[in-house]
Amino acid sequence: MKKGFDNDLYIRTQSEHIKQRIAHFGGKLYLEFGGKLYDDNHAERVLPGFLPDSKLHMLASMSDQAEIVIVINSYDIEKNKLRGDLGITYDLDALRLIDAFRAHGMYVGSVVLTRYAQQPAALVFENRLCSLGIPVYHHFTIPEYPANTELILSRDGFGRNDFVPTSRPLVVVTAPGPGSGKMAFCLSQIYQEHERGVTAGYAKFETFPVWNLPLNHPVNLAYESATTDLNDVNIIDPFHLEAYGKTSVNYNRDVEIFPVLSAMFKRIFGSSPYRSPTDMGVNMAGFCITDDEAVRFAAGQEIIRRFYTALCAQKQGMNNENEIAKLRVLMAQAGICPDDRPCVKPARDRAVLTSAPAAAIELTDGTIITGRTSELMGAASAMLLNALKHLGGIRHELRLLAPSVIEPIQRLKLDNLHHNNPHLHMDETLLALSICSTTNPTAELALAQLGKLYGADVHSTVILSSVDYSLMRRLGINVTSDPAYQTNRLFHS
Repeated sequence: MKKGFDNDLYIRTQSEHIKQRIAHFGGKLYLEFGGKLYDDNHAERVLPGFLPDSKLHMLASMSDQAEIVIVINSYDIEKNKLRGDLGITYDLDALRLIDAFRAHGMYVGSVVLTRYAQQPAALVFENRLCSLGIPVYHHFTIPEYPANTELILSRDGFGRNDFVPTSRPLVVVTAPGPGSGKMAFCLSQIYQEHERGVTAGYAKFETFPVWNLPLNHPVNLAYESATTDLNDVNIIDPFHLEAYGKTSVNYNRDVEIFPVLSAMFKRIFGSSPYRSPTDMGVNMAGFCITDDEAVRFAAGQEIIRRFYTALCAQKQGMNNENEIAKLRVLMAQAGICPDDRPCVKPARDRAVLTSAPAAAIELTDGTIITGRTSELMGAASAMLLNALKHLGGIRHELRLLAPSVIEPIQRLKLDNLHHNNPHLHMDETLLALSICSTTNPTAELALAQLGKLYGADVHSTVILSSVDYSLMRRLGINVTSDPAYQTNRLFHS
């Protein structure tokens, strides 16, 4: 894995610009965090060298001045929308975020349910939050948003929303994922603060798209690939071009909402501090890229991963033909194709050679290790053991798990737990390896290599079980699969 991004420089420059923005507004600043504040795995993947929790650590240093508001779209709760990189729903991720912020000494003031319409799942989530002592507020859908400025900036628009009391000068607004309504919440609060005689400002802690990279740079295309379900599109910021005669990249929703923001500031302050959507963002990521070739390659790989994920989702019954078509266009713009993922061909070649499902892992040094399905274990488990052997310098022919260890687990699965598949999944393989490590130094050596799998890439010729997929994600492995099932059964767990 070749690094292409200076994370320390990023944190320093972002911090400096945030402090400048706070000073500019004086009393109070609503700071929207574009993307994920905690565990920003997308940024880590497309900007090798970026640390996923760096933004959180930066804010923790300002914990006495800041409070956090978590915003979540009520329709996302109703649809059980998943955070793709963690495999958990947005409402559960909100709870996880609260725990993470509190663990870093940060104050979480409230949770806001946007586009609230008393959705049953949203009500259940609200009751759960209230039982945990977390204040919950409601924001509502505004007709003709964001076009009808007069309605939005009225008591029937933003004035209809719950006002969220805040007690600190810096209000950090974050969400489990995109489309949660963070910006609308900030604008609503600024409007209602003004109605109460309080002057408050707005800024956006931005990561993607990177405004000073070309529109079709793979890093910006990768951002589009991550938001295909929202129909987000990167565009040239027309307001910035008109104001400064300079080209910058933004995305459609920020450009659409800018007239509302500008009108609001004019009403409150007499003039707007921002002349363009790019102005209102704090985004220094483009200045911290140290190797453009490395980030181009990493971003291209992210687009390909998103494409395989979409194909598998379609195989599993999701109607996402438009997303797949959009991803094909993005790959064409980036000059890549699905076979450009290095671990794809070795996995498929091994499957052809053995006439059985196979998997391949590309380690962070570029080494590729494969695994095949056998009578004892699945392809993902075999690949895992082979990778651990390689990393530990263990001879390939040495057995880490004897059949006498595996067979009792298989009998337990079939005879007592009534599983249909006797093959060991990855979690069962690691548990068996852990037990063997107490008496077998070689197994102990193999187990010690697990941490080296972080950042590796895996491709499977069949859709992985939810158990294997989840375990690999917890290990920090980037996983793709061909859109095919291992069996012809209708039910797959």
